[in-house]
Amino acid sequence: MNALKTTLFLLAVPGFVLFVVPVTFILPVEKNAIHLGPFAWAALPLWISGLAILLWCAIDFVRTGKGTPIPVDPPKVLVIGGLYRYVRNPMYLGVLTVAAGQALWRGSPFLFSYVLLLWGAFQTFILLYEEPHLRKTFGQAYLDYCQTVPR
Repeated sequence: MNALKTTLFLLAVPGFVLFVVPVTFILPVEKNAIHLGPFAWAALPLWISGLAILLWCAIDFVRTGKGTPIPVDPPKVLVIGGLYRYVRNPMYLGVLTVAAGQALWRGSPFLFSYVLLLWGAFQTFILLYEEPHLRKTFGQAYLDYCQTVPR
């Protein structure tokens, strides 16, 4: 059941952030809708690596964490392995990597601005909700994790 909920979450939330918002609000304001940026070739590795990061983290949440990435149905066990050994928020990194690939592919200043906006939104969510919630839920284990793994 956690795998199904995680799959639906990934389709809904990152799907909305990475597809619906750019297609609905950003691309229509660009004058050349089919223009490919000069670095379009660099988009593919970013897309592949960003999606791989998201998938890897989702699997870790289900298998190791015994939960989902959904804030109202979080992992029951603190996930500190996999990519979480290197950075505390690799899922956000995956989304930003895919979004950066979109910006490169299109050569779009609007999409580059959107990547920065996403980064700011993620940082705000992490600082105001996620980290306080994890401290409350996992206590000293999370504090120890924060001492050894960068944000």
